[in-house]
Amino acid sequence: MLSSLIVAFVSAGALTAAPQAPASDRPRIVAFGDSLTSGRGIGADLAFPAILQDRIDHDGFSYTVVNAGVSGDTSARALRRFDAAMEGNVAVLILALGANDGLRGVPVGTLKSNLSRMLETAERRNISVLLCGMEALPMHGWDYSVAFHNAYRDLARQFGATLVPFILRNVIGDPTLMQPDHAHPNEAGARAIADTIWTYLEPLLHKTADEHAVAR
Repeated sequence: MLSSLIVAFVSAGALTAAPQAPASDRPRIVAFGDSLTSGRGIGADLAFPAILQDRIDHDGFSYTVVNAGVSGDTSARALRRFDAAMEGNVAVLILALGANDGLRGVPVGTLKSNLSRMLETAERRNISVLLCGMEALPMHGWDYSVAFHNAYRDLARQFGATLVPFILRNVIGDPTLMQPDHAHPNEAGARAIADTIWTYLEPLLHKTADEHAVAR
């Protein structure tokens, strides 16, 4: 009799594990950037946001990574679509913009102003931010390159964001990690970028999980 009751109880699903929340209901991690984020030349499925999603799932975190990269975007162009990209329950913003600003010689003050508006929105909504530092080649002069580099450090300090070093630092000079255009990472390069970002994202996710546990 007892065994029959147990079988019926299990069959009814009372002893099964609680299902995980659907991906659409999970907090979002928005990777907001340009072609380095979108996966130009390799596709979104192989770009660094997809690799981060695999690692998040493997480690048991419950987040959905959104690839909000658009090839060719400057900080000004991206700003126009920022609010739409940040709709919903966004927990973390990976802000990876500026490469195209540096190539075009966009004034550093303009870059900082555009990124500041995005960071202000994230701060107002209590969204954690990983600010990915970018570099400008010295084609516009060394003073410009130095000011460009320092802009990310200054913004991270001002808004309390976590500064991620130049995500192409160990990639751009390695032909085994770059596409033939010498400007965009290949599949291995995207994994290297994900490695760099994961170093900073993983502890942030642990911290967020701990804070939610305490809040309960």
